[in-house]
Amino acid sequence: MFSRYLNEVFLSDFRLSSYDYLLDEDRIAQEPKTRRDHARLMVLDRSGGGVSHRNVFDLPAILRRGDLLVLNDTRVFPARLIGKKETGGRIEIFLLRDLGENLWEVLTRGKVSVGTRILLPGEGSCVVEEISGEGKRLVRFEVPRVLFDYLERYGTVPLPPYIHRNGDGVNADADRDRYQTVYAKRPGAVAAPTAGLHFTERLLARLRDAGMETAFVTLHVGYGTFKPVQVEDIRTHRMDSEWYTIGDETASMIHRARRENRRVIAVGTTTTRALESAVGEEGEVRAGTAKTDLFILPGYGFRAIDGLMTNFHLPRSTLLVLVSAFAGKERVDEAYREAIEKKYRFYSYGDAMLIL
Repeated sequence: MFSRYLNEVFLSDFRLSSYDYLLDEDRIAQEPKTRRDHARLMVLDRSGGGVSHRNVFDLPAILRRGDLLVLNDTRVFPARLIGKKETGGRIEIFLLRDLGENLWEVLTRGKVSVGTRILLPGEGSCVVEEISGEGKRLVRFEVPRVLFDYLERYGTVPLPPYIHRNGDGVNADADRDRYQTVYAKRPGAVAAPTAGLHFTERLLARLRDAGMETAFVTLHVGYGTFKPVQVEDIRTHRMDSEWYTIGDETASMIHRARRENRRVIAVGTTTTRALESAVGEEGEVRAGTAKTDLFILPGYGFRAIDGLMTNFHLPRSTLLVLVSAFAGKERVDEAYREAIEKKYRFYSYGDAMLIL
């Protein structure tokens, strides 16, 4: 794994505690901007370290003609269900991974054991078949329709815990719309690829009119992307695997951009991980479907991307580590300090950063 990493890295860059920072609660965005592309955009120059402050709608003026933006078209499905045991106890279910034939790996809140039947709305139910590691359960669903259709009717979007809702359902419809990219196509993610939340159909059209290209990959964002890092030496952390797909057209567009010395800009850390996972020995991005557990650390030699658009991430997270690996840890530390000083909004519904 570490053969793809360079040597010019300080040992402190591998310490989890060096990715910590303090953030006031009021800097954590609880609602998205009314207009998606009106989020603020910090533009960070990797080579010189300079920073400028724009808005996402300025992208056509910031990027170059010929730049290729690659976006993740995964679709968040309503992965949270509320049920009850036959004895009446409330159970919350968070669907994680489809294992086939209505068998799912899930997280549960509420005490269950093997054989427990959980009653669900709309005459649905599920039975716990196995207790697995890290608090996970394997449950088999019995629902009166295709499970994804059932979830669209009775499930709710599992927002990150730092987005607070009062549970009365007032925000449920709005979140179902706004915690989804406008180009989301393939259901399977339990969390949104948040850098893409800033794009509108009009902005995508303006980018194309300005001579930029767009292409899509699919990486179904799983729980592992946000799983807390529990070790101080981040080199020993292991990511959960996630499925990704890169189509022939996208691979060809990237190859052509590379051949013509045009920039490939990943929209989001999930897009970055998919593209970097698909790079072959000759340096080309290969089409196909596969699993990735790639954890990008400082010193990693990026081969697929030249730029990255991403949100401001939680401290001590694998996402912040990836961004630091791409832009340089000192630059990212300075950029985050400036973002806090200038009152940028952080995390999923927050503002964005463009690293070029």
